[in-house]
Amino acid sequence: MSARERPQLRPHLAATPESRGGYVIWDQLRLVERRLRVTMREMNWLRLFDGQHTFGDIQAETHPRNDGPPLSLEDFTRLVQQLDDALFLDGPRFRSRLREHSDNPIRLPSCIGCYGDDPAAIRRQLAHLFADRGGPGRPGPRRPDERFRAALLPHIDYARGGRTYAWGFKELFERTPATLFVIIGTSHYSYQRFTLTRKHFQTPLGVAQTDQTYIDRLVAHYGDGLFDDELAAHLPEHSIELEVVFLQYLYPDTPFRIVPLVVGSFHDCITANREPIAQDDIGRMIAALRAVERETHEPICYIISGDLAHIGPKFGDPQAVSPSLLARSRRQDHALLHALGEPAGTKGRPPTPDVADYFRVVAGEGDARRICGLPPTYLVIEALRPSSGKLLHYDQYIHPNGDESVSFASMVFSQ
Repeated sequence: MSARERPQLRPHLAATPESRGGYVIWDQLRLVERRLRVTMREMNWLRLFDGQHTFGDIQAETHPRNDGPPLSLEDFTRLVQQLDDALFLDGPRFRSRLREHSDNPIRLPSCIGCYGDDPAAIRRQLAHLFADRGGPGRPGPRRPDERFRAALLPHIDYARGGRTYAWGFKELFERTPATLFVIIGTSHYSYQRFTLTRKHFQTPLGVAQTDQTYIDRLVAHYGDGLFDDELAAHLPEHSIELEVVFLQYLYPDTPFRIVPLVVGSFHDCITANREPIAQDDIGRMIAALRAVERETHEPICYIISGDLAHIGPKFGDPQAVSPSLLARSRRQDHALLHALGEPAGTKGRPPTPDVADYFRVVAGEGDARRICGLPPTYLVIEALRPSSGKLLHYDQYIHPNGDESVSFASMVFSQ
């Protein structure tokens, strides 16, 4: 019996409900950009597109639960054809496309739209973020300082968080002596705790080379499992790519290398109210990062790619974003950031970042505000244990209809 007679949806599809009813099906891997709208009845049929059920099986199992007429052969054939055309069925066409990306040593860009596909337009866009009102000004002469170790940067889209990116990247460019950037970002698409990739990152500004020697060392110290879900974790992920574009803009003529590592949720630590370093895999990764640092005989700059709070109905909260809710979230954000350092311009020596206190703030509210930057921030600060942190810029994006707010910051850390 052919695959069309027992259709099977392929992995890595998502369905988003529409306000007017029905769902939109889309590809989390972004292998294809097409989106397919289906009705509630069609969605009920699709739940049985598992490679085991025939047309007759699906018709028999769904009709008792539907108010409308039973699934007809014509509707079944049409739906299968739409899914096949969209590359949403598991089969030779999908697996061929997946192999193309798996075998390619280059990770292709997935965030075109956040930035343009024309290099000159990208450079104008990023230059504007530095020079625009509220920005930090264009990067000045470099004054390398070996004490400079890391930067916390947003990974929200440039339209909403661009000025905050600019504040952090200006300081990074002017102060770091490094040309090796270990980018540790939030993992949004994989359930694995840690995922590396050896792929080089391509954007319209060129190809950023991934440092294979560093990766070899990290794997040697951490152990197996760092590539178990590589495509799902990295192919659609923006938390690495959006930092790479800024680096390419700032270093057009200076070869640099990256290490792309994404970090999954620490929710198990929060529910257990247990310090993340006490978890075996997290503790091993912290120890591995420290060990590779000792073995790497050149400066390393760590980039933490993570945002702060995600609040509002879009993220599951019952109430719309209000001024009082925003003010409360802002206070909690600053409690988090205060655990990591002080605002720029504060007199006296900044306090030593206290990552345990940072974690306690998040755990104390049960991560109710969904601090997506918790995993990469905790990992880097605990691995480095910098002696000081400085907050450069903080902002909140607020949707005009109150449906959502996302907050983010840029900070830098020195030894």
